[in-house]
Amino acid sequence: MMTTTTERRTVQHRLMVGAEGGIALRGSNNRFQHHHQIQDAQGGVRRSRPLEEKERTKLRERHRRAITARILAGLRRHGNYNLRVRADINDVIAALAREAGWVVLPDGTTFPSRSQGSRPAGGASTTVVTSSSSHMVSQQTPAASLRGVSPGHRSSVEYNTSRVKGVFMPSSSPYDLSSGAQSQTSAMMGDRGEQTENHPLIGASMDTVNDKQVVDIPPKLQERDYAGTPYVPVYVMLPLGVINMKCELVDPDGLLKQLRVLKSVNVDGVMVDCWWGIVEAHSPQEYNWNGYKRLFQIVRELKLKLQVVMSFHECGGNVGDDVCIPLPHWVAEIGRSNPDIFFTDREGRRNPECLSWGIDKERVLRGRTAVEVYFDFMRSFRVEFDEFFEDGIISMVEVGLGPCGELRYPSYPVKHGWRYPGIGEFQCYDQYLLKSLRKAAEARGHSFWARGPDNAGSYNSRPYETGFFCDGGDYDGYYGRFFLNWYSQVLVDHGDRVLSLAKLIFEGTCIAAKLSGIHWWYKTANHAAELTAGFYNPCNRDGYAAIVAMLKKHGAALNLACAEVRMLDQHEDISEALADPEGLVWQVLNASWDVCIPVASENSFPCHDREGYNKILDNAKPLNDPDRRHFSAFTYLRLSPLLMERHNFMEFERFVKRIHGEAVLDVQL
Repeated sequence: MMTTTTERRTVQHRLMVGAEGGIALRGSNNRFQHHHQIQDAQGGVRRSRPLEEKERTKLRERHRRAITARILAGLRRHGNYNLRVRADINDVIAALAREAGWVVLPDGTTFPSRSQGSRPAGGASTTVVTSSSSHMVSQQTPAASLRGVSPGHRSSVEYNTSRVKGVFMPSSSPYDLSSGAQSQTSAMMGDRGEQTENHPLIGASMDTVNDKQVVDIPPKLQERDYAGTPYVPVYVMLPLGVINMKCELVDPDGLLKQLRVLKSVNVDGVMVDCWWGIVEAHSPQEYNWNGYKRLFQIVRELKLKLQVVMSFHECGGNVGDDVCIPLPHWVAEIGRSNPDIFFTDREGRRNPECLSWGIDKERVLRGRTAVEVYFDFMRSFRVEFDEFFEDGIISMVEVGLGPCGELRYPSYPVKHGWRYPGIGEFQCYDQYLLKSLRKAAEARGHSFWARGPDNAGSYNSRPYETGFFCDGGDYDGYYGRFFLNWYSQVLVDHGDRVLSLAKLIFEGTCIAAKLSGIHWWYKTANHAAELTAGFYNPCNRDGYAAIVAMLKKHGAALNLACAEVRMLDQHEDISEALADPEGLVWQVLNASWDVCIPVASENSFPCHDREGYNKILDNAKPLNDPDRRHFSAFTYLRLSPLLMERHNFMEFERFVKRIHGEAVLDVQL
């Protein structure tokens, strides 16, 4: 017993000397080694135990991460929490605190938004701001902006916030400072000391302010003056569930009130999806337009315009989808006996989000081809709402050409496990597209090319991890170029077939096709994410020229869904994915304008802050363009109670004036 105690003390003494003398033990392995030595002295323990403990620790950590990932995914999908891709428990706690109305600073300091009594005291977060260090206020709270308070208003600091399900996220917009630095300084300093104490943000940053201490306010960033610029119409997208599955208008009175508010700020009109899964839900060629008739009548009475989307895709499962509208029941029944009518990946997973383009000319839909089904649906709509076309109420018809209504393959489906910035997978493994590939290979004289790539990775692969997309990979070889040419041509041919019929049906009315902005991996040579989506756009080839030429052929406009070039503040992930939203938008805009087709646009994510609106404006009306080219229209996504909140709606009204080319008094020139 004496020997054992002595040995323990000896080991403990060595550990203390190592710590105090600067000889650091490296990681858990050394701790396990010392633990092992101690137990050897006590009677010998198997040397394999540390390895077993490591494995158990790894398993526990993997299990913990899996649980965390599912929690975060649920919060994003079902709770609309704005959490970054690599969020941790700190982000979740911060989001919950903001939902409760608290202010959470970047360093984790948390206090009630309107209560000075709970402000933090002491520590690194409490700093006396002097004239030499006053800039620390903006450094410590980059996401918040100090707002000037005019007489008669409450003297608390307000935030320009983006609220997602009640969670207030301080905006990082550099544009959201209020006008007039003097009013800001006076609101912060005041004539009386007690006025400053009412500001929780200032209280969290300094103890006192006297006549020798100056609080510097960051100057406003320069904003362009859009007064006198071309008029760009603004439309607002209606909620996805404005028409229910029985084709009934859900809340006509509430919608009427919201539309009147939109009309009051000179919004030009609204956009609405006409869902195939609602109108032709039960039997082929039996159409129910009742809910849309009532909706269109309300819009006409308010003297607003309509943009209508022929939505031949499923709603639900994608980012922003808050309702579930499947394809028609009779189509789903056909799909159960013949699943090849849906897009299919290499593993055989079917995607019922929309019909495969392989059946465009196959009579597998109760005796009709897919193109004939689309034609009959659009013709029924044109006949049913003839008066709205004749009166010019319907200003544009956007024709759905793929998933989310966009002209692309469903290469990155969330339901199959895709996560940004995965490259996605090719979707050409249904029997009909494989038959088309086989014919193309035989026509080329290389029948052994009648296959999809077997080294293109999986949904969440990175390009450099695959043999097909890596530098010098197969994508740029003889087979790769053949396959990608065929794959992208199928996309163009589908758009060509459907739009040719839409042009006949909607003669005299603008038709449009929607294009998604797949900007991740844009800075690589391969542009892998675009390739799997059907855009053959590597660094040595313009993949959008053939698409815009096809649109030009039919007199169709392009609707580009990437106007605000933002990824929910995932700047770090954009860098990691070698993404370039601005570069992609500029390429598509130039390809379109070079052939003189109109370009409309819509934001991909909800936007309520001035920074996002300014980016939209920069794209809508490019600076110093000698031809003064601009968007033909802009559609805002989307009408919601969040948009109608006072601060958000005031910012939206300001945006509408600027994109209309009107003068805005608070623009600093």
